[in-house]
Amino acid sequence: MLVPVLLFFGVFHYWPMYGVQIAFKRFSAMKGILGSEWVGFEHFERFFHSFYFMRLLLNTIGISLYELAVAFPVPIILALMIHEVGGKRFKKAVQTVTYAPHFLSVVVMVGMLATFLSPTTGVVNHLLSFMGFERISFMTEPGWFKTLFVGSHVWQNAGWSSIIYIAALTAIDPQMHEAAAIDGASRLQRIWHINLPGISSTIVILLILNIGSIMNVGFEKIFLMQNDLNIASSDVFATYVYRSGILGAQYSFAAAVGLFNSIVNLILLVAVNLTARRVSGNSLW
Repeated sequence: MLVPVLLFFGVFHYWPMYGVQIAFKRFSAMKGILGSEWVGFEHFERFFHSFYFMRLLLNTIGISLYELAVAFPVPIILALMIHEVGGKRFKKAVQTVTYAPHFLSVVVMVGMLATFLSPTTGVVNHLLSFMGFERISFMTEPGWFKTLFVGSHVWQNAGWSSIIYIAALTAIDPQMHEAAAIDGASRLQRIWHINLPGISSTIVILLILNIGSIMNVGFEKIFLMQNDLNIASSDVFATYVYRSGILGAQYSFAAAVGLFNSIVNLILLVAVNLTARRVSGNSLW
């Protein structure tokens, strides 16, 4: 049963690593990977000394940390709230409403943002104008990009991400709640001292995975939301690799940027996993 999984990772994840060596070469399609000239760390040095390096680094880390700080705890809070709902029909209705946005495509999501936030026809700006405020061009203002990106992510994925926490909450022994209630514990006290410790291992594992991919900000959504006016705050490693590699045909340089991004993720994953294992005893390995 493991063979298909191993084949998938071998073909689509490990075999492509063979091409990573073009990050250290001046790649030519005519000469191929093996025949291209070896230049060592030339592309990395060029990237580190470029104008874009600090902007890409700050934007990528800034968006990722913002998303981690806001989007990570929301599914936990939502799962705790849903778990405390007594009525089964109401609970199912809430779950359906919160899960539904996850199944919208990213293109539809960005289209909805553009429609609702339009400075001329958007309902949000109509409300702002009605209340006496100036209209705001949300999609072109650099200062609004990160908030829109993270806020729409929370709306679209919070319900879906809460499923694993709800599953973990169902594994908690109900007798612990009964004993705590007999001892006079309030509902908030039972949530704090029973539910949260009961899902702490799940929270730690998912936190490690989130921090381990902190440099991998979703390309598709950022690319769709990006324009010439907000690029100062929306340009990240993924979009820069696309412009350099696909549009600019600088394959070796783009591979070097992508490799740097992956190495940083790997270092963060190992470091956070080691820290979590020492602090809480929970880790990926």
